[in-house]
Amino acid sequence: MRVVIIGSGNVASVMGRLINKNGHQVIQVISRHIDHAKMLADELHCPYSGSNDEVDKTADVYIVAVSDGALYELNKSFHIGNKLILHTAGSVLKDVLKDISVNYGVIYPLQSLRKEMEYTGDIPLLIDGNSEETITLVEDFARTISDKVVKASDEERLKLHVAAVIVSNFTNHLYALAEEFCEKENVDFKLLAPLIKETAVRVQDHSPASVQTGPAIRNDIFTLDKHLRLLANYPRLKYVYLKLTDSIMKG
Repeated sequence: MRVVIIGSGNVASVMGRLINKNGHQVIQVISRHIDHAKMLADELHCPYSGSNDEVDKTADVYIVAVSDGALYELNKSFHIGNKLILHTAGSVLKDVLKDISVNYGVIYPLQSLRKEMEYTGDIPLLIDGNSEETITLVEDFARTISDKVVKASDEERLKLHVAAVIVSNFTNHLYALAEEFCEKENVDFKLLAPLIKETAVRVQDHSPASVQTGPAIRNDIFTLDKHLRLLANYPRLKYVYLKLTDSIMKG
């Protein structure tokens, strides 16, 4: 398949590499951030442009990997007739593309992607389309770049996006708070790395609720009190600790 990538950020970069790696050809990168467009295009060995007006109309698939806000602006200047166009957002309706082409849908990578990633593993792709024929086209294409392809409606995709924010973004924020605490208390945050890894591995085979550990699940008031006293000088972290402790205790 000949593919045009619209966007030049994290998702665009990783998806572009996967597309080229799996036998397709990215024929153009379009991004309003022209320097980023050039950088990605150079890596993917294709032309680039900073304007939607210069889109290559010979592609088979157009993948829009831009911010949610930019998706709503796209249809004001971009029309490709009956060519297949897909966006990569988790929380945006597929119909945002309905004025751009008669064939549109979604190919949402359920993974935290960064430009710097060299190995992405097998990224789950949640797909959808505006018709059964389109869904078949999207699925056939998606299965060439991932073994984990699942059809998901707008509502299902939004629910999984919420869950993804909780397990990834929120968890990472807790890591950041813990790292800051360790630095200020002169203890080594890196010593927690094996624990972080074990916790992540454990939930691959068990329900998270069934493997919950710690003073809150044990109702260990003595230890909780010691922790809260230590956190007295860290009001933001103490607040988070209290809220999560309360949530764990309530099951």
